[in-house]
Amino acid sequence: MRGRAITDGLVELLIEIIHHIGARAERKVERELLEDLKRVTGKQTLLFELAEVALAHPEGIVREVVFPVVGEQTLRDLVREWKATGPTYRTTLRTVIRNSYSGHYRQVVPKLVETLTFRSNNEVHQPVISALELVKRYADTRLRFFPVEENIPLSVVRGLWREAVVETDTRGRSRVNRITYEICVLEALREQLRCKEIWVVGANRYRNPDEDLPADFETQRTGYYQALNLPLEADRFVVGLQEKMRKALHTFDAGLARNPGVRINEKAGGWISVTPLTAQPEPINLAALKAEIAEAWPMTSLLDMLKETDLRLNFTDVLRSPTAYETLDRAILRPRLLLCLHGIGTNAGLQRMNAAQQGATYKDLVYVRRRYITADQLRQAIATVTNGTLIARNPAIWGEGTTACASDSKHFGAWDQNLTTQWHVRYGGRGIMIYWHVERKSLCIHSQLKSPSSSEVAAMIEGVIRHCTEMSIDRQYVDSHGQSEVAFAFCHLLGFDLLPRLKAIHIQRLYRPESGRPEAYEHLQPILTRPIDWDLIRRQYDQMVKYATALRLGTAETEAILRRFTRSNVQHPTYKALAELGKAIKTIFLCRYLHEETLRREIHEGLNVIEHWNGANDFVFFARRGELASNRTEDHELSMLSLHLLQNCMVYINTLMMQQVLSRPHWAERLTTTDLRALTPLIWEHVNPYGRFELNMETRLDLSPNGP
Repeated sequence: MRGRAITDGLVELLIEIIHHIGARAERKVERELLEDLKRVTGKQTLLFELAEVALAHPEGIVREVVFPVVGEQTLRDLVREWKATGPTYRTTLRTVIRNSYSGHYRQVVPKLVETLTFRSNNEVHQPVISALELVKRYADTRLRFFPVEENIPLSVVRGLWREAVVETDTRGRSRVNRITYEICVLEALREQLRCKEIWVVGANRYRNPDEDLPADFETQRTGYYQALNLPLEADRFVVGLQEKMRKALHTFDAGLARNPGVRINEKAGGWISVTPLTAQPEPINLAALKAEIAEAWPMTSLLDMLKETDLRLNFTDVLRSPTAYETLDRAILRPRLLLCLHGIGTNAGLQRMNAAQQGATYKDLVYVRRRYITADQLRQAIATVTNGTLIARNPAIWGEGTTACASDSKHFGAWDQNLTTQWHVRYGGRGIMIYWHVERKSLCIHSQLKSPSSSEVAAMIEGVIRHCTEMSIDRQYVDSHGQSEVAFAFCHLLGFDLLPRLKAIHIQRLYRPESGRPEAYEHLQPILTRPIDWDLIRRQYDQMVKYATALRLGTAETEAILRRFTRSNVQHPTYKALAELGKAIKTIFLCRYLHEETLRREIHEGLNVIEHWNGANDFVFFARRGELASNRTEDHELSMLSLHLLQNCMVYINTLMMQQVLSRPHWAERLTTTDLRALTPLIWEHVNPYGRFELNMETRLDLSPNGP
């Protein structure tokens, strides 16, 4: 497994380097050309004036005839604009990329390519494999051109390099420039590695995609279909989906005239306008509730909340040594574990924990952290706290068990000397992303570490099917970045609804459930488009279920499976079928979303919960300005999971505090429906994460029914 992880790291490094070669060159060339670029308006008028004056004075001198009409500077600006947007730009970009590669990147890229062994199961991409072998053979030579007798696959040369790879030698023969060809091959390799059409021997995420699928699918097909609650026959699946589409479109079409929040007009070929939701009434009693909690438990230490949760739920029992024996007594080990978790989860570090109070030193905490705290065990501890919170909830206050969850990512700054850390274009800084899954009452059920460029769709699906709690999810709220047509398809196959908040709602289109009825749904005509290709879905139904089963069973990482279904692999037949299925599911969702204001409000409220969770991150993970001060991905993951555990412990204790206060007589029947809707245990006005970190295992928070 360690060897596979190293191979994956080398592949990621190769992909990043190839990307940087082109991206940095583009930025450099654009910066230089834009400094000289001045766009010239009214080019048609200028052309007419030039033609008119040239015809009127065919024998005249340019400076005397043309310049007075058009102007010398205007003509210079025209030339600069043409150079910046025409062939000159491509030529300059090619030159910069080639010089950068040959003078710098070529010191390491051939060594990476030589170390890795590439394969492809698709005949279409065999030319890239052949080209790689050719590049490897001549990597250590100083030849300018490949030998004439070599069979060079030129089909890998695309786009920018088409006219630059083949040159003419001194004897007038057409020859392939070796360095330029290497760049073309590397760009083709990166594109196919990312969608796994080319795989790497000995890798894990980039392994043979056939290994991602369950090997016993053919023999266990019936059981796998039943596990997903899908019919064995493709026709039954299609007929049922067609009926859902017809019903959703008919309901939306029939109710559009009475729908004051949605309008459809002919603007821009079909334009959907949705009126913003009106603000909900303010809860009138929650401020008093928070004040009473702050009075009863003023400035409660976050460390005490962590300790009290452990004394009630014993989550540190799952943090054990990987060996068969432990020399430390649990009574001594427990406070040290709590200090480590608090130091990591707040980003304050172990040195700032008062270990001497527990008869320990900083080195003792380092030993405990290294020996007893692992990512897998932390996830078990989080599951213990999460399940304990679900059990402790009073249904009269929090309602019955929820099956809805929201997910979103949060950017954390991090040292940049590792493959996970990247510069984030949106947030403008180097760092990583943590992807949270939070249920409706502010309890986080799953967290993941991811790079800013990795798929949020994969992270969303991973959290729904891999969380280790007793909660069952049937609805998932996401922002626009967490959805795609492929995501709609996989979520449907996996048995839960994807409910995104679409920012570009005005340009969305609805697909028809069948052909031959162009007049159907008369009020929706401006936004209706072509029918769904049901035959394609029928042909690929078995393959789609096979990939959905792979996601459910975890035979490969979710992101590794979804890599195959990206826009760079549009010719993959299963990708086409998933896109068609996703269009059908998305059409059903859009009809519901536009027809039901309650659904729009539900999605908005769910995403507000996770935004509130992200806000609490800054309060708990306060030290070092919230920046992860490590270059090890393992340390990043432990920090993320410790933060997750700390916040869930705060939610657990707050839940008990709120229930105790609300059990007092003067709160009987006081909370209104609006209060209950806005009630959340994720509050921290009464919590103190700072100061001296004192841990006294003999004291307890009084959370008894007759407490303070």
